Amino acid sequence: MIASRGRVWVAFWLVFILGALGWVVARQTASHLAAGELGDLREEREALKSERVLIQQRIAEAGSPQVLGPKAEAMGLRVPEDSQITRLRSIRRRQ
Repeated sequence: MIASRGRVWVAFWLVFILGALGWVVARQTASHLAAGELGDLREEREALKSERVLIQQRIAEAGSPQVLGPKAEAMGLRVPEDSQITRLRSIRRRQ
């Protein structure tokens, strides 16, 4: 009778330890997958940042006087002198 109780406790602790180890392995696997996804997202973010820089450069180039001047003259408009240009500042409101 006492020997069977001891076997039950050994079996209980064995199952408990195996369950705990299984839980640790599952957590490690999930964290490894999450780290891989995070790396992929970081790479995608960097690619989008570089694409954004290229688009901003294209916008700045398209708005330059060297590009707009010939287009304006082709439409019959004249290019203003530097003294005729007034730069306006945008006012950003705090929200």
